[in-house]
Amino acid sequence: MRGIEQIPWLYDAICAFVEWRGLARWRRWIVDGGRGRTLDLGCGTGRNLPIFPTTVRAVGLDPSFEALPFRDGCFDTVVSGLVLCSVPDPAIGLAEVRRVLRPEGTLRALEHVRATTAWRARIQDALQPAWTWLAGGCHPNRDTERAVEAAGFAIDADGRHARANLRRFAARLRGVRTMPS
Repeated sequence: MRGIEQIPWLYDAICAFVEWRGLARWRRWIVDGGRGRTLDLGCGTGRNLPIFPTTVRAVGLDPSFEALPFRDGCFDTVVSGLVLCSVPDPAIGLAEVRRVLRPEGTLRALEHVRATTAWRARIQDALQPAWTWLAGGCHPNRDTERAVEAAGFAIDADGRHARANLRRFAARLRGVRTMPS
């Protein structure tokens, strides 16, 4: 299902406005955490690519399918900005993220998520069919953090930030110990 992201000038104009309203700091946060070989999953028009740290070897991919065309464990970081809400099957998409991440790798995400208040969640549920059609498969009522945890990731408390229905976080594969830096 495709939506406004298929009209690059409109998509970039909307992104520029939302970033001007404060989202740019959050996007910068997910990109600044990239390390080593980094996959910018759902890169869209490539807005993240020029702002990655110079030490990062970034690969941008805007897939319209579930299987990622990379070998197992080939990325140190996967960056996902406003993408996991649009994956047709989050469990399959996150399994692919797990597959391409090295065991000590990090998923860094910026997402809008299901509202935490019941009345707002009901509004999201009511709007979801039309919104999903208009916005290329985006589900505004998806509980992305829960899906990430169900996929075997542990969300780091450090760096996790919430504002209304927006979340940014870093997550690591559950049970993997990392060396201090």
